[in-house]
Amino acid sequence: MGLFSFFSREKKESLDKGLEKTKESFFGKITRAVAGKSKVDDEVLDNLEEVLVTSDVGVDTTLNIIKRIEERVARDKYVTTSELNGILRDEIASLLTENNTSDIDGFELPATKTPYVIMVVGVNGVGKTTTIGKLAYQFKKEGKKVYLGAADTFRAAAVEQLVIWSERVGVPIVKQQMGSDPASVAFDTLSSAVANQADVVLIDTAGRLHNKKGLMDELTKIKRVMQKVVPDAPHDVMLVLDGSTGQNAFEQAKQFTAATEVTSMAITKLDGTAKGGVVIGISDQFKIPVRYIGLGEGMEDLQPFNRKEFVNSLFGENK
Repeated sequence: MGLFSFFSREKKESLDKGLEKTKESFFGKITRAVAGKSKVDDEVLDNLEEVLVTSDVGVDTTLNIIKRIEERVARDKYVTTSELNGILRDEIASLLTENNTSDIDGFELPATKTPYVIMVVGVNGVGKTTTIGKLAYQFKKEGKKVYLGAADTFRAAAVEQLVIWSERVGVPIVKQQMGSDPASVAFDTLSSAVANQADVVLIDTAGRLHNKKGLMDELTKIKRVMQKVVPDAPHDVMLVLDGSTGQNAFEQAKQFTAATEVTSMAITKLDGTAKGGVVIGISDQFKIPVRYIGLGEGMEDLQPFNRKEFVNSLFGENK
């Protein structure tokens, strides 16, 4: 299978539609930034810097991109504003490639780790439980035996929501009473998953950030207890972020990466916002692979993040 061959026409159309608001806002701002200018000069670069920052790319990543463009302008001596989109596209694509934002071939998982344990973290309201449900659907569709663990015992609604997803997708769930020890739920989930030869386990966790030490202690305990059943669990600690919150998503990423070792990210709700630039900034600043992006409410609307297709949808196909 080729590197991008899994990316079907339907997925491409969904991605184009999902990034439509971001694209319209982004290029509208760029058009205004270069209005009346034929050459990329300091004023155009200042205007472009403002465009990137207000598109939620983030200050540090914006300065990185501007520096790259300045170096290219200095090297090529004369760069027209008509060339700017192509240059910007190239630099963003390079940035995503350099920052280990690897393309995932569909919803495949390493065959050497069974069950493959994913611990999902993120604050309440970002789409964490919904993302777990969509992942369960996709993994089951791939022929995987999936187990869910309702370890967010702090909120009754979180357990109830995950139960609804388990019934909707048709996969087993392990849960306990509200207020139960989350690590105990994780232990029971993995024990059941191992006994029943599951392929993948998705563990939901509480999304409280008011006490970073409390969060760190809880997540550390969950990991330690899971390792009594599966010694190298979790294989992936996935942080779910709401792309529509823009800079607030950066702050959440800072908090969670400080509290635990995050190994991948899923960025949700990109279809309802013009803040899709946050994907670029988060990838650059945290050097953690963005694995999935959410582009709608349907079970099919969670896609593996493909940097090439993301840039194509944002800028239009590279001719």
